[in-house]
Amino acid sequence: MSNEMNQIRQRYHQAQGALNVALEIFGDGLAKKHKWKDLDGLPAIHYYLMQKHHWTPSQLRDMSHDDLRFALHEELQGWTLPKGAL
Repeated sequence: MSNEMNQIRQRYHQAQGALNVALEIFGDGLAKKHKWKDLDGLPAIHYYLMQKHHWTPSQLRDMSHDDLRFALHEELQGWTLPKGAL
């Protein structure tokens, strides 16, 4: 049982990691689309959500990756990872 549970845990965390990396890659795309200099990944996502919803940086830093994906639900519709990104 313990070995099986550890394999499940490992797959879960690998999947979470892949989702988090994909979110940061989405942030790279936002920065490129909006021509933001010196922003990429999560900072670009935070900046985008600050502009859109007027949330503060501290509010955004307190959000989990799952929360950020939820907040970006509309923007993520139809988005796919660029080929070779992972």
